[in-house]
Amino acid sequence: MPRLDAADLRERMARDLPGAVLEAVPLQVAAAPTHGPQPGAFLTSDTLVAPSRLVEAACYLRDLLGYAYLSDIAVVDYLADDLFELVYRFYHVEGGEGLTIKVRIPRDHPEVPSLTPAWPGANFHEREAFDLYGIVFVGHPFLRRIYMWDEFEGFPMRKDFPKQGDKYIGADE
Repeated sequence: MPRLDAADLRERMARDLPGAVLEAVPLQVAAAPTHGPQPGAFLTSDTLVAPSRLVEAACYLRDLLGYAYLSDIAVVDYLADDLFELVYRFYHVEGGEGLTIKVRIPRDHPEVPSLTPAWPGANFHEREAFDLYGIVFVGHPFLRRIYMWDEFEGFPMRKDFPKQGDKYIGADE
C-alpha cells in the first residue's frame, strides 16, 4: 500500500469516517507581550478529529492503513484559546513517514475517550497526559498519576500552574 501524506489522510478519513474529520481553525498563539496574540501561527496540515471519534479514527489508521505503531501522545496547552490539543503520532511498521491526528478539547472539561482498551500501547502516554495536564481519558482501565505523587495538587505542565510561590517549592527548608 502506498504511504499517505496528511492531505491524503484527511481525504480518506472524511470519505470513510463521515463526521470524524473537523475543519481546523487558526488558534491564538501568544507572541511577545508588545505584539499580542498571533492568530493562526500553528495551523498545520495534520488531520483534526472529533474527540468522540478518536478511537474509531485511530483504529482506522491501524487496522485499515497499517499504521500500527503509536509513537506518542503530546499535549499542547493553548491557554489563550482555552483548549488543549492532543497530538497522536502513528507510524507504519515497514517504515516511512508517520501520520498525525489531533484532537482539541476544552481546558475546563478536558475529557477524551481512551485508546488504551483498543490500543494498550497508549496506556503510559495517557497516564502522563493525565498526570501533567489533568486530561481525563474516559474508559482508561487504570488512570492514575505516573510521575507525581498521589497527594500532589494540580497539573504542573499547564501554562496556568503557579511556577513560584507554590507550596511544594521549599516546603522542606
